[in-house]
Amino acid sequence: MARIYYKAIMFFVVLFALLFLFKFNLVSFNLLSLPVDKKQPALLEEIKQEAPNYNEEAEDAYIDNVWKKTPGRNGRKVNIQKSYKNMKESEQFDKEKLVFDEIKPNVSLEQLPASPIYRGHPEKEMVTLLINVSWGTEHIPVMLETLKEHEVKANFFIEGQWAKENKSTLKMIDEQGHLIGNHGFNHPDMAKMTAPQIKEQITKTNDIIEAIIDKPVKWFAPPSGSFTDTVVKIADQEQMETILWTVDTIDWQKPSASVMINRVMDKVHPGATILMHPTPVVAEGLDRLLVDIKQQGYRVHTIEQLMQETR
Repeated sequence: MARIYYKAIMFFVVLFALLFLFKFNLVSFNLLSLPVDKKQPALLEEIKQEAPNYNEEAEDAYIDNVWKKTPGRNGRKVNIQKSYKNMKESEQFDKEKLVFDEIKPNVSLEQLPASPIYRGHPEKEMVTLLINVSWGTEHIPVMLETLKEHEVKANFFIEGQWAKENKSTLKMIDEQGHLIGNHGFNHPDMAKMTAPQIKEQITKTNDIIEAIIDKPVKWFAPPSGSFTDTVVKIADQEQMETILWTVDTIDWQKPSASVMINRVMDKVHPGATILMHPTPVVAEGLDRLLVDIKQQGYRVHTIEQLMQETR
């Protein structure tokens, strides 16, 4: 009886072993018989070979001899797998379908010592509008409407005294998403002021603006562009950046809209900061100016966006 049980057990062991081997061979056969896509590894290899031609090193922020504090720029590195996935359907290498990862610089703008800012990165296809406000309100609604139509956010540098007298207009500018900066309290020549006077001009204006819009003020535009190292250092002590311009509309000279627009377009460049005021010529010509700037391939954003390291 024991011998019969033993034979039965051995029979089932052998049977299960044969079934296992049969299944293993069947799976192996199916895997080996699948069609091999020879183009996939070739495309991957091509992307790997081409990637170094499109990779770019990150650029650190630096202080230029002429343009002073200058933001850095993110580097970029081809993401091999995402690029392959993007090209897989066509099975052809296409540089337009490359996917990049951005690489941050080692030195950011905030790490640099106190220095004025004139422009964004010289290869960034973006510009910004610096609108200094120290008189009048009648042209601001028209300008705001034009900016809204173009989906553009600008920078309004506000005089403290003007802010006290025009709280509702300042709130309107802020509510439409524009950046609010400091333009001194009563438009003095800050290059001729003592350190305590400079600090009072900046902090007094900040207090007024912040009380109205309930937001911190981080950017300072010296009235008439007049400043000294002391002005810049005091602004820096208040955690503020001092901003100037590279392109001037000279709108206060009352040029025609065409003259003003041509003046800007002759000098506009990557990273440009464009100075203007709420004047009749700007209210009249802003629409066409924005059209022309965009047609040149530039995006228009706030100074904060311009200073970012993103490409």
